[in-house]
Amino acid sequence: MIKKGIILAGGKGTRMSPLTKAVNKQLLPIYDKPLIFYPLSILMLAGIRDILIIVNKGQLNQYKKLIPNGNNLGIKITYLEQDKPRGLPDAFVIGEKFIGKDNVAMILGDNFFYGQYLTTKLKENIKLKKGARVVLHKVQKPESFGVAKIGKNNKIISIKEKPKKYFSDLAITGLYFFDNNVVKLSKKLKPSGRGEVEIVDLLNFYKSKKLLTADIIGRGGAWLDTGSIEDFYKTSAFVSAIENRQGFKIACLEEIALNNNWIKKKEIVNAIKFYGNCDYSNYLKNLIKR
Repeated sequence: MIKKGIILAGGKGTRMSPLTKAVNKQLLPIYDKPLIFYPLSILMLAGIRDILIIVNKGQLNQYKKLIPNGNNLGIKITYLEQDKPRGLPDAFVIGEKFIGKDNVAMILGDNFFYGQYLTTKLKENIKLKKGARVVLHKVQKPESFGVAKIGKNNKIISIKEKPKKYFSDLAITGLYFFDNNVVKLSKKLKPSGRGEVEIVDLLNFYKSKKLLTADIIGRGGAWLDTGSIEDFYKTSAFVSAIENRQGFKIACLEEIALNNNWIKKKEIVNAIKFYGNCDYSNYLKNLIKR
């Protein structure tokens, strides 16, 4: 059972400059909440309560103003700084002490997931004991993504980064589940031509041992990468449409914690005071009226 999760919230965010010159991308709003709430909500929905957030050097205080230590949510949050981006597997090297002897999940700080059966899928994936699992999502432009070809029992048989010719339309999203070998394997990786260690090389280690499997988000589920301005606002519009039509909030951290019995209603009252007079607080007020 995976009980620890990492959110990689560093990076330069150059595709969204100049917005990201002063503020980290994960602190910018997706509709009515900071982007970081969405990946954090995914780990919480999976039942993971011990979470490491890796941030850029010098940006720690910005995050701590928003989510100090997780006590208010019935979880434990640890922060570590990354002096410069060295590739996704670097998260496991930075987080070695945090991971210890446990298996671990990782989600990228700019990834958005939504779906009716998402919580059920997440709770299945944290049962991983051995190997690695990636979450895949069908896309219209596979040439823009790292994609995977799958065989029997959802075993991944091949991975290609941004293929020029059609190879598969199943994109590798930014949500991963690993056994404890991920730390030593990440340490062995050599930087690629762009000077960073690559997640594809790490996944290929597991594939070579036939220990790499996939979970696929099917119809009714959504994965959105908020890496560019256009995608960022498309995601914001998506959240706005769902919330305003259905009346519930996506990624309301306090609601998830309350539903999991990690907090009581008094923590919701404290959260309302913390956020002040806003729509998010009004939603929280309705939670404690139920």
